[in-house]
Amino acid sequence: MQQQWNDDQPIYRQLRDRMVGLIMEGAYAEGDSIPSVRAVSAEYQINHLTVSKAYQELVDEGLVEKRRGLGMFVIEGARENILKAEKEKFLNVEFPQLLQRIMQLGISKDELIERITQAEENI
Repeated sequence: MQQQWNDDQPIYRQLRDRMVGLIMEGAYAEGDSIPSVRAVSAEYQINHLTVSKAYQELVDEGLVEKRRGLGMFVIEGARENILKAEKEKFLNVEFPQLLQRIMQLGISKDELIERITQAEENI
């Protein structure tokens, strides 16, 4: 599977975000091992140092741990910590920007509620 990388942020950061997303979605459960640096490097055709840097960020954030001779494993509570951090990011950074755009466009609360209700029905 070939990953498409974009130019707006470094590849290691995009890879880190992808791994966080997979943990958040449950693709890697707490206690599961994540693919080795070598495997990810080969799969995405990127430098192993790039993968190592992304994985080090996951370690620094307390989401995965390195077990000598065994690999990297998702730490217990990682998913909950990710959800909490992402929720805070949305409410404190993304939502105010979204709300500002909504107000600029003159979208009413009723219109928003109607669209949210329609979207929920289609999920």
